[in-house]
Amino acid sequence: MLFNSPEFIFMFLPITLLIFFQIGNSKFYKLAIPWLTAASFFFYGWWNSSYLILLIFSILFNYFIGLAISKRYIRVFKPKYLLILGVLTNLCFLGYFKYINFFLTNTNELFGTSFNLQSIVLPLAISFSTFNQIAYLVDTYRGEAKEHNFLKYCLFISFFPHLIAGPIVHHSEMLPQFDRGQYYRFDYEHIAVGISIFSIGLFKKVVFADSIAVYANPVFDIAAQSIKLTFFQAWVGATAYSLQLYFDFSGYSDMAIGTARMFGIKFPLNFNSPYKAVNIIDFWRRWHITLSRFLKDYLYIPLGGNRKGKLRRYLNLIITMLLGGLWHGAAWNFAIWGGLHGVYLIINHQFQSFRKSLGHNLQKSQWWSRVIASIVTFVAVLIAWIFFRANNISTGIAIIKSMSGITEIFQAKSFQAQFILINAWINQVDPVFNVTRLSVILQISFLLSIVWITPNTQQWMGKYEPALDYAEYSNKLNASNRSIDIWQKLQWKPNFVFSVIVGILIFISIKMLLSAPNSEFLYFSF
Repeated sequence: MLFNSPEFIFMFLPITLLIFFQIGNSKFYKLAIPWLTAASFFFYGWWNSSYLILLIFSILFNYFIGLAISKRYIRVFKPKYLLILGVLTNLCFLGYFKYINFFLTNTNELFGTSFNLQSIVLPLAISFSTFNQIAYLVDTYRGEAKEHNFLKYCLFISFFPHLIAGPIVHHSEMLPQFDRGQYYRFDYEHIAVGISIFSIGLFKKVVFADSIAVYANPVFDIAAQSIKLTFFQAWVGATAYSLQLYFDFSGYSDMAIGTARMFGIKFPLNFNSPYKAVNIIDFWRRWHITLSRFLKDYLYIPLGGNRKGKLRRYLNLIITMLLGGLWHGAAWNFAIWGGLHGVYLIINHQFQSFRKSLGHNLQKSQWWSRVIASIVTFVAVLIAWIFFRANNISTGIAIIKSMSGITEIFQAKSFQAQFILINAWINQVDPVFNVTRLSVILQISFLLSIVWITPNTQQWMGKYEPALDYAEYSNKLNASNRSIDIWQKLQWKPNFVFSVIVGILIFISIKMLLSAPNSEFLYFSF
């Protein structure tokens, strides 16, 4: 069951909400948490009920390890050893399902062996639920996770809005919200804000992401067959995939935050206009924010962070990004993607140090400097996305090679001849995309303008705290990048005009959804 499926939108979500608030408004309101937990288990088991047993086992194991760490019930073992046991068990669990075949395949190629396992189906959400539970164990050991109610812990891990693809939520961020009295009662503001955020996310997914995917998929499929692409086709494919992934994951994040908000729960911000970033450091403060936070708090800092000199700092960055890449998938192309971002971060830190040595104020750059920096950052991210999307390394290299040449366009020497050639070329139907090149350029340009010019969902909904600690985070991140007055005046309000707008978004989204019912979120495969 997907967020963008008719079963979820028309049946599961409204039924779950209705019963939840019916229970919450009765004298049996304490049964609201068990109901929501049961509904979340049903949501997970919709794909494959057998993997529900694995999820429940994982929850039980981590809960009792956390309880042992916090209460010291098992005095034979020190909390440190219990933490190591819990983390290693989680990593082994994740490693078996996600990486064992990758390890055996590479071992066979390297040593000429023939180890083999039957095909292992990756349990849905194993990466995100594992990271949530590792964070819980570490936070418990540090004394930051203090409440250990079993039902609330079950809901914390299994809560369906974040179970499949995040955000990665801390124990201390969610559990206190379950104790608020209004959490169990129907709230018009929560419902209105939640539906609006969900609708924006659904529109991004089915209208923007799915429509631009038709330009990305054929390019990567052709490159995988070792068929040469033109300069135009390669750049369109890479840009289209960058936009597809952007709107797909942005749409999912909005839908997760919006769904949780309908139940009165606020999730942390997970996506904040990453293509507006002026450098790679800024990009990782905006893209998959909760994953970046996890990698920083539970990997980069424990490795030593920036406390042990520049060389060690850069090594820690590379290790963190390589493992972050492999977390997305058991393939070398993901490692290359992560490694590229590690190198980008090192170059970024070195460049910032150089600018500081010259006395430049990094926070007060001219507008044109920020525009150039954003374009350079976007191109760097786009190149890395090629390996993220490609099925193998050779496919990624083939696309990058095609992106490096433009000889097929500028064949005439005079300016007038070039203009005539380009004018004819741009109005021709491209054999890969089956539409005129002009229409492709216009569609990509439109989506890029949405990405770079318009406010994001959180900014549209900014007056109603759309995400946990949004105001504080937004003020810090966007201190030098304020929205212009017209966007601030157009912020969402609970009135008739915006109700009509949200209704139109829902109508268009549902219409397109029913015409393409098999659309899936890209991050569901990670």
